[in-house]
Amino acid sequence: MSAPQIPNLLLSPAGGRSRGGRGPGRGRGRGRISGRANAAAIQSKDLDIQSTDTDAAVSRLSAVSLGYLDDPFASLFVNGPSTRRQPIINRGTYARTTALDILINAFLSHEPLSTDDITPTRQIISLGAGTDTRYFRLRAKNMHHNLIYHEFDFPSVCATKRQITSGSRSLSMQDDSMELFAWQENKTTEEDQEPAWGFARREDSSDIRYCCHPLDLRSLPYTPPMSLLDYFTGVRSDIPTLIISECCLCYLEVENAQEVVEWFADRIESLGIILYEPIGVDDPFGQMMVSNLAARNITMPTVKVYKTLDDQKRRLSDLIIHTTDDGGAQEAETVGNIWEKWISPQEKERVDNLEGLDEVEEWQMLARHYAVVWGWRGKSGWENWEALKENQ
Repeated sequence: MSAPQIPNLLLSPAGGRSRGGRGPGRGRGRGRISGRANAAAIQSKDLDIQSTDTDAAVSRLSAVSLGYLDDPFASLFVNGPSTRRQPIINRGTYARTTALDILINAFLSHEPLSTDDITPTRQIISLGAGTDTRYFRLRAKNMHHNLIYHEFDFPSVCATKRQITSGSRSLSMQDDSMELFAWQENKTTEEDQEPAWGFARREDSSDIRYCCHPLDLRSLPYTPPMSLLDYFTGVRSDIPTLIISECCLCYLEVENAQEVVEWFADRIESLGIILYEPIGVDDPFGQMMVSNLAARNITMPTVKVYKTLDDQKRRLSDLIIHTTDDGGAQEAETVGNIWEKWISPQEKERVDNLEGLDEVEEWQMLARHYAVVWGWRGKSGWENWEALKENQ
């Protein structure tokens, strides 16, 4: 397989998500999203990025249908029958999803020290989540009782996900103790705008457990009414919180991406973040990836700055570590290293037996150009991440 034919993993990621929430930032001026670009051009680029949600959902369903992953909800976000992706794409989907599963499950896990030890509440904030099924998968595994889960994405993407969820019994009635809600995010929002929606406890509608927030993330740092965290339904500042950005921030202008993370970092004390992004864009393969995206009217400004694993680790340190007392650390691995180091020999054998992988060199090249990066600050809530670091 020649280099131009090697698939771009960015266009076929895991998670079945819409890239709708990953609107590319335009211009660097505070208080303005688009700079001098005209509204029609920006809308066109936004739609191009949102359209990759179809790629994501199809790729995830392909991996699920072939037995790489277990996701009973993947088919709900794909129109029509499953389309089989190439083996290296299925393996990339598997490796990336498994890495995030390991990190997120470690964040949520709690070993009680006594019978009176109460499982602490955790919070996840997924940026540009689109049609990601992770919350529903956690709920299916009974891992949601001490979890508050938030998603941020474009209003149109949130509306689509709301329609799919409310129309599916397996999604909307998965837990009898929860009920769907939909209301305006804040009194300052107009009544005709897309409402925030999600699940609250049936016995107490103020106890929000999942909420999808309709928002163009580019506007978050520049909108005065949003300066307070409680502008957003159910978001808390007093519990360990994990931000997830799977190919979201890479579509924003560098300064805009920084300010989005800093907005949360300035308001939440115990904070972690997971990024999934491409790296190594200066070599021929990386340039080919960038060219493939450009052909779809898509650019990734941040990948030109954070080109290596060390760049990405320094990025997280600069964003979330404010003082020497914050504690925490930053780690990063390529998808290739995750496959080699995080997946057991028995599991590798199982995956290898699902379908043949003839393009071994192409897989290795592709997997070197994508990274999972994670970091945290705070002395409570991240013990399992500390243990992961020590065991690597």
